[in-house]
Amino acid sequence: MAARENGRKNDPQRTKEDILIVATEEFATHGLAGARVDAIAEKTRTSKRMIYYYFDSKEGLYLAVLERSYRKIRTLEEDLKLSSLAPEEALRTLISSTFDHDETNPDFVRLVSIENIHHAAHMLRSEAIRELNVSVIETIAAILDRGVAQGVFRRNADPIDIHMLISAFCFFRVSNRYTFGTIFRRDLSEPATAQRHKTLIADAVISYLKT
Repeated sequence: MAARENGRKNDPQRTKEDILIVATEEFATHGLAGARVDAIAEKTRTSKRMIYYYFDSKEGLYLAVLERSYRKIRTLEEDLKLSSLAPEEALRTLISSTFDHDETNPDFVRLVSIENIHHAAHMLRSEAIRELNVSVIETIAAILDRGVAQGVFRRNADPIDIHMLISAFCFFRVSNRYTFGTIFRRDLSEPATAQRHKTLIADAVISYLKT
């Protein structure tokens, strides 16, 4: 690969990150079938040849975008240092982080929705995504175990069920924002509504665990 592409100094990591950022928007907006590698190349001031050099194919680029998106949310969770917090505070902090992430990253929600349309066919090829998502279940399991041991939580809940409950509510608010908002004439992105919903899901999970 030449040291320069379109007059730009070769910096592989920066170039790959630029491509992934632009590709995330392209795939989230147009889906896998509708996304154009030409458009991604033009917006990153690179070439299809270089994109294929780094990612092998359009599908390879799409999978790299999915992996990057999951890595981002799992990294955010690691940065919360939840093991140092009391069980209820730890869980409320995790829920708040998940809520805020989905609210501010609609592209992530669209990408997951697109991959569900494909029956997770591309995700099945990724060991990285499976390994990345083990961490959040381990984190929740540790919080639940500490909560039960300390008498804060009474229910021995399945950590995957708790993860699903949190994810379902946070995800739905973004994935169904326009249809739900149109049907019920409610703006789910309105700050007071968002704050009420964040409190609602946290209270619901904590109440479930305490009964």
